[in-house]
Amino acid sequence: MNLSVHHVAVIVSDYAAAKHFYVDLLGLPVVRENCRGNGLWKLDLRLGDGELEIFNAHEAAGLRHLAFRVDSVAEAVAELAAKGIACEPVRMDEYSRKPFTFFRDPDGLPLELHE
Repeated sequence: MNLSVHHVAVIVSDYAAAKHFYVDLLGLPVVRENCRGNGLWKLDLRLGDGELEIFNAHEAAGLRHLAFRVDSVAEAVAELAAKGIACEPVRMDEYSRKPFTFFRDPDGLPLELHE
C-alpha cells in the first residue's frame, strides 16, 4: 500500500484570522469554501497533492503539528520573517539529516518547515 497525506483538518478559534494567515500570508490556494450551517464554515486549501481543511467548529482548537515540505528552510524562514512571522532556530533532524524549524499559526498551533 502506498500512502500519502490526503488532507489535514484544523479547528480554529478565529476563522478570518486563520483564512488570512493560510491564504494571504502562506499563499495556499482556495479549493472551496462552504458554510455548513449555524455559522460554521469549512475552507479547503490546496496543499501539495492534498488539502488542508480549516473549520471554525464549536470544539477545542487543535492540531499536534502540520509539516510543510520546502526546498530550502532558510529561504522559507526569510520569506516568513519578511511577512512578520517568527520561526524557531533552524535545527537538523537527526533521522533525515535535513534542516527543519517550527512557527505558529494565529491559534499558536505548531507548523513545521522541513526540507
